[in-house]
Amino acid sequence: MLSRTLLTAAWVAATCLGSQAAAQAIYTCVDGKGRTITSDRPIIECLDRTQQELTRSGTVKRVIGPSLTAEERAVQEAREKQAAEVRAREAEEKRRDRALLIRYPTRGMHDQERATALAQIDAVINASSKRTAELADQRKAINAEFEFYVKDPSRAPASLKRRLEENESSVGVQKRFIADQEQEKKRVNARFDEELAKLKELWALAAGTTKK
Repeated sequence: MLSRTLLTAAWVAATCLGSQAAAQAIYTCVDGKGRTITSDRPIIECLDRTQQELTRSGTVKRVIGPSLTAEERAVQEAREKQAAEVRAREAEEKRRDRALLIRYPTRGMHDQERATALAQIDAVINASSKRTAELADQRKAINAEFEFYVKDPSRAPASLKRRLEENESSVGVQKRFIADQEQEKKRVNARFDEELAKLKELWALAAGTTKK
């Protein structure tokens, strides 16, 4: 009730400030009792319903919706915000689609970039594999030195034991790194697959537009 009272007060204040402009128009509505009311300013009795603003010739200039309570206004604003967010997402999606189509106007260009991205990862994997092979050779040399202490491993020098530990640690690092790079290849392929599915739609649309 208080919200409706405040709205009424605001309505009255607005109409007073705009009384000179309002005098150039006619307002009409049907109130809650079914009575048709006409006035030269917005009609307070019709705050909760639609009213029309007419020109002096009787033409409808605009339709004024019912005033909203604070709760109604909050609901309306929430709906408007949600609608704005949807429009923003749609606009962003269209922007990404345009950028994707500009970057990859043909299937060949997309395939080439996929191949380049995968080749870069393969180069890193090959370098790591090479390092793993070097570590394997080092391990052979370390094992050969340990053969002198096969009867009593405790007599092996601390430096030799440290070399063995470092070798095993380095091998573990390289294995994990290679595994990570293999996962990266899967992620890259998944990304290009997703792009390709979208691009097929965009290419088809572009081809259809060109034919028209």
